[in-house]
Amino acid sequence: MQGFDTLQASLNRAVALNRPGQTWPHVVVVLPSLSLGEAVLAHYGPRLPALEHRYLASFFFLHRIPNAEVIYVSTLAPSEEVLDYCASLLPPGGDARARFHVVALGDTSTRGVAEKLLDRPDLIAAIRDRIGGRPAFLEPWNVTEAEARLALELGVPVNGSDPALWSLGFKGAGRRLMRGAGVPLPAGREDLQGVEDAVDAIQAMQAEDPGLARVIVKHDDSAAGDGNRVVDLSDSPDEGTLRERLEAFGPAYWEEMAKGGIVEEMVTGDRFTSPSVQVDLLPDGTVEVLATHEQVLGGDDGQVYVGCRFPADPAYAPELAEHGRRVGEALARAGAIGRFALDFAAVQNKGGWQVVALEINLRKGGTTHPYACLRNLVPGRYDAATGSWQADSGGTRAYVGNDNVMDPAWVGLPPAQVIGRVREAGLQFDPESGIGVVLLMLSGLAIDGRFAAVAIGHDAAEAEALMSGIAAAVGG
Repeated sequence: MQGFDTLQASLNRAVALNRPGQTWPHVVVVLPSLSLGEAVLAHYGPRLPALEHRYLASFFFLHRIPNAEVIYVSTLAPSEEVLDYCASLLPPGGDARARFHVVALGDTSTRGVAEKLLDRPDLIAAIRDRIGGRPAFLEPWNVTEAEARLALELGVPVNGSDPALWSLGFKGAGRRLMRGAGVPLPAGREDLQGVEDAVDAIQAMQAEDPGLARVIVKHDDSAAGDGNRVVDLSDSPDEGTLRERLEAFGPAYWEEMAKGGIVEEMVTGDRFTSPSVQVDLLPDGTVEVLATHEQVLGGDDGQVYVGCRFPADPAYAPELAEHGRRVGEALARAGAIGRFALDFAAVQNKGGWQVVALEINLRKGGTTHPYACLRNLVPGRYDAATGSWQADSGGTRAYVGNDNVMDPAWVGLPPAQVIGRVREAGLQFDPESGIGVVLLMLSGLAIDGRFAAVAIGHDAAEAEALMSGIAAAVGG
């Protein structure tokens, strides 16, 4: 895109200013874009505006970086009571509330925030005026051509990869990149485009491993497990039966598969987990391993992200960090910038744990906002060697994140009531101790009685106990 590379040349300086200890005034435009394929957006439907509000976690870095301002762009404005609540979780005496500016678009279509904002030159002009010539950058959820065009309209760089690199995060391209980085993968095949390709690939895998019990077919460009389908092979189906099982996914699934996909072994063991590593690619080429997580998956096939636990199991957390570093270095060499996560499957058998990498998410994701809560509310560092968070104030921290704290009886509950009940139950995050529950996505209460929560404890047991107390507190 013409002019984009020139604009990006100023990113390193702008991002470098957004660190504790820096004093130069600057602006971060937070853009929870969710610019994904139509199938994923349709899956979330009316919940999309609420999902954007998970990234109100960006509010919390303002007390650590007092010369920063945030311009938060979203479909719907968070309520004043929610913003006051966010401010209440910070140490007293700061002015974070005054440095957090909301731009609400009001367009509740399933388009990404960047596309909606591009239709509003009046709001773009207002954002430019608010920036006022200070160093600034866009902090998007992901980067497509819409985010790149918006960056050009605003005249500020974007902390993310050129959209031409988006395909590096596709399932097939990701497998090739990870293989080249020396990261272990499950058995699989890339470059599927239809049912017959999938049949041929699965039969070839069965020939190599006659004991293959299940495989997962995946769309190349998909997220949150939306394009994943499990195929049972435990009864050794013949070619005709296998084809029928694949065709049962439906015409729409295979129309999307025409754009590309993969099939890979569904690894199993006596114990199975789904960990991930979160990595930051800085504009100067530095690769920072930020955190490891255990992902909590749900849905009919156990392929849909529900929440997470931090940190990952210490039995393999250091290995995850090393694989994340290797993949990060390969992505950085290719020109990628910004946040990415690397998803794994870990299985334990008699010989110990085996870890294989599944996919690259070249964007923010479900583990981003829980990590932002910890990083900004309990500053410290992730020790990759031990797989633990070492708080600057002393001791360790762990957390549980859940994007689906939900009860149909809560539909329509005012956010202030939920906030009050959690506080009265003694669960609310305390900035002095660095322990407690952080509530996000409270606008989801009006849609289906759902919100997100991050429970921070000294260790995993305390975090789990805090999270388990939320439902009873809200239910009254």
